[in-house]
Amino acid sequence: MSSKTRLDRAYQNAKIINFDDSSKFILFSDCHRGDNSFADDFANNRNIYFHALKHYFNEGFQYCEIGDGDELWENLTFKSIFEAHKNVFLLLKDFHTSNRLYMIWGNHDMVYRNPEYVKKHLSTYYEPVTEKDVELFKDIQYHEGIILKHSENKQEIFLTHGHQADWWNYLFWKWSRFLVRVLWKPLNIMGIADPTSPAKNYKELIRIERRTKKWITDNNNRLTIVGHTHRPRFPEPGDIAYFNDGSCVHPRSITGIEIEKGQISLIKWQIATKEDGTLQIVRILLEGPEKLLDYKTDQFNF
Repeated sequence: MSSKTRLDRAYQNAKIINFDDSSKFILFSDCHRGDNSFADDFANNRNIYFHALKHYFNEGFQYCEIGDGDELWENLTFKSIFEAHKNVFLLLKDFHTSNRLYMIWGNHDMVYRNPEYVKKHLSTYYEPVTEKDVELFKDIQYHEGIILKHSENKQEIFLTHGHQADWWNYLFWKWSRFLVRVLWKPLNIMGIADPTSPAKNYKELIRIERRTKKWITDNNNRLTIVGHTHRPRFPEPGDIAYFNDGSCVHPRSITGIEIEKGQISLIKWQIATKEDGTLQIVRILLEGPEKLLDYKTDQFNF
């Protein structure tokens, strides 16, 4: 099965979400939420992430997580991750109960493509105070792809994790998971990076980007947003419409993509120092905003 076939299938089976110029979306991926151990890359940025997510919730944004939200290669169960970052999951629950949460599975949380697994592990959590199971993500669904479709001009924005262009981490993800759990997690604690990860292997990263871009150009420059490689990408209008929202495990910062008022932007949240020496979490605009329609092709009917 080729990268083209895998990406075609993700697109053809994608959930369609209608939007218009009044809609607001924040897209994050590659949070890799772990168990708060030394191997948990998310732990360093969890306060930044929580603050940013709280901002988007209060501002009425819809949240799309484009894969690898939970680190289920290094960790055996969702329970240990939930207990380590309970405040984050309760905030995600607020998005879910207000019908503003959309989830995509990636290679590190590929078990979520099984609806029965999701139902068993994510529907409820045990609350030790009341000694009862409490509702968490009731009836939540994970998707391989999502299409944001403009209700007026019919422009499409395709969202998927992007590991479809990474044959090893798609077809042999169980082998990768085994190696990470047995070999690379202990080495990661000592500072040795996993060479099979495209985020830490530049040559593999370039190959994955090249395959994804070819699929985009073969499909009439379909506007596509992915994660997986952890490298933020924001093309100029007229270039190949390949976007990457980066990750939430950058050193001391997280990156994401905002869609608002018919425009798209690449943003970063990080800790900054005030003149009086106190710290604050700030949002920084990295690229854009650009009009979504500036990336249109003749595939759309106007």
